[in-house]
Amino acid sequence: MTPLPVRRVEQSEYAALPQDQWPLTLAPIAQVLREGLDLGRATVLVGENGTGKSTLVEAIAMAFGLNAEGGSTGARHTTAATESPLHEALRIVRGPGASRWGYFLRAETMHGLFTYLGENPGGDDQPFHALSHGESFLALLETRRFRGDGFFVMDEPEAGLSFTAQLRLVGLLHDFAPREAGQVLIATHSPILASLPGASLLELSDSGIARVEWEDLDLVDHYRRFLDGPERYLRHII
Repeated sequence: MTPLPVRRVEQSEYAALPQDQWPLTLAPIAQVLREGLDLGRATVLVGENGTGKSTLVEAIAMAFGLNAEGGSTGARHTTAATESPLHEALRIVRGPGASRWGYFLRAETMHGLFTYLGENPGGDDQPFHALSHGESFLALLETRRFRGDGFFVMDEPEAGLSFTAQLRLVGLLHDFAPREAGQVLIATHSPILASLPGASLLELSDSGIARVEWEDLDLVDHYRRFLDGPERYLRHII
């Protein structure tokens, strides 16, 4: 087995954050700092808005050395510094001899990332701004940046992707992790992306973090119920 770029995330002995301030007031974040978090070849975080999914993947990406607004370990572009200080309190436990390459993609900063890549293009890049959001996202994943070893972090990558495009993304993610020497960490609201074969599913809530099977996810249950009878949900809001 190829060593994982990130075997475990835990609190750094050299840094501490105020326990009574955000984001440590979020139960999942407090749990990670208290107990640590083991990552597998593919890990998917799900949960309601505000439970800390994006905050956690952002902090892990930054602690690994990735740019807060997306890109690789060498990217330095920035627009507005909105990231939390959580990365300063994390320590990454790497596998012996594991790759230090990685790439971070987050839906909310993709436009700025594509502008940066247009100014610093790779050899197999397409004109990303000339494509739709979904097309440009998938085109980026098919460049040399996502081949072979590395730690690939994605925050809500389903944004802008159709049903079929999400299925295609699952196929690409499967190539990154089980068959290649790569590791994937994703935060998502998509039951399609959560179905990634072999992924460890972590559900974040006000109670903390729990490992859950796909069919037992609240996310999957709500989508099933809604598709079976939209009126059961819509009557509460319309």
